[in-house]
Amino acid sequence: MDLQLKDKIIVVSNGGKDIGEDIVKVLANEGAIPVIIGRNENDNLKTTEAVKSSGGKCFQIVAELTKPDECESSIQKIIKEFDAIDGLINNTDVPDGVELEQGDYEAFTASLHKNLLHYYLLAHYALPELKKTIGSIVNISFKTIGVKHDNTSVYNAATGGINALTREWAVELLKYGIRVNAVVVERLTSLQEIANTIAFLLSEKSSHTTGQLIHVGNSVSSNPVSANV
Repeated sequence: MDLQLKDKIIVVSNGGKDIGEDIVKVLANEGAIPVIIGRNENDNLKTTEAVKSSGGKCFQIVAELTKPDECESSIQKIIKEFDAIDGLINNTDVPDGVELEQGDYEAFTASLHKNLLHYYLLAHYALPELKKTIGSIVNISFKTIGVKHDNTSVYNAATGGINALTREWAVELLKYGIRVNAVVVERLTSLQEIANTIAFLLSEKSSHTTGQLIHVGNSVSSNPVSANV
């Protein structure tokens, strides 16, 4: 299926490895131009070179996304280089064991920066360009309700925040034609499946899909979370 993503500039945070790497490769195979933003230059370059060796296009920017000024400067570099942003994929980091009983304020806020706040910052700074291109945003979330994650209360709270922001942004940005969805990663699914779903959500093939929390995985929830705009 041609998703009509050729030459679209798609920003992928934490796109140098794991889920982000698969997303970047799927987008490049569709003819898009993914731009990785991530802290690890080696991971960024490894993925970038793998895409280019397969005949695709890919760029990377080294940035620490827990720092608001680096979020802003990364988006400005992309605008300067390409003069457009067609899509944004917000990809979280990892659970970091911050719990209520043994945690503290510094660890709490650090975890929020790692797993939630850069979603807001990248979307905020990319929004003027997304309005011009009538682009779209896909937030990556994780199923946490009913799943045991040891000592990750802040990570679970961040996940709830991602889902809530997805719904809120979908309503706020509907007037601009900007679609906002979340892919909720469940257990027993492949990175390829997640990446394929995200690519579809970025495309015009899903032009009427917004405000959705789309669960990708084989586990069955008795009370799935979804929202329609």
